[in-house]
Amino acid sequence: MDLGIRGRKAIVCAASKGLGKGCAVALAEAGVALTLCARGRDALEATAAEIRAATGVPVTAVPCDVTTEEGRRALLAACPEPDILVNNAGGPPPGDFKDFELDDWRRAVEANMLTPIALVRATVYGMMDRGFGRIVNITSASVKAPIPNLELSNGARAGLTGAMATIARKAVRRNVTINAILPGPFETDRLRSTLAVAAAREGRSLEEVAAERAAANPAGRFGTPAEFGALCAFLCSVHAGYITGQNLLIDGGAYPGTL
Repeated sequence: MDLGIRGRKAIVCAASKGLGKGCAVALAEAGVALTLCARGRDALEATAAEIRAATGVPVTAVPCDVTTEEGRRALLAACPEPDILVNNAGGPPPGDFKDFELDDWRRAVEANMLTPIALVRATVYGMMDRGFGRIVNITSASVKAPIPNLELSNGARAGLTGAMATIARKAVRRNVTINAILPGPFETDRLRSTLAVAAAREGRSLEEVAAERAAANPAGRFGTPAEFGALCAFLCSVHAGYITGQNLLIDGGAYPGTL
């Protein structure tokens, strides 16, 4: 399927690996010029070079911490008028509610709620003026059902979801959509670190815990970044202009609800 976005410009955050890289690759394959950011310069530059070589699209790498104002300024200076914005940032650490201080909550909200809000605010009105825009927020399956030991993420992701609900319905009249993708368990460093905490707590090996969790998923496995990226690219396409304000779960069937 031709996604109809060849020649468009996209910002993809936290794109050096994992789900962000999956989104960047899928958009590049659709012919989208990319501006990528991540904190790790070496990994980011390697990903940018890999995508350029594979697809031939222009790729600009901006090593920065997008959760800071300085990082966001650098990113937007590199791509001041994006047609597509993919918000993504590493999730806060797992733990127990009783152990979290207010500063832990502040950092989680800053990274996973206020940062995407700031980037949406900086880009959505230009998109509306130009008559095209696609914004995808990568959140979490915890928006549908809270995940034990991820209280910080549960709270910040739910807050972002509520914050986007109204602007998504205002922007769509100007052909600008705002949606969220809610990943369940995917083969990423984030998943491995979470499973490592669980394995240490249970006194078991990481491999044993990972195999058990994968088998428990209705799909019998974890998702891949390529699968995630394909969904993101579709939401960014011309074919998805009637989809907005939605939270699309992609978890292999793990969520047990009917709706």
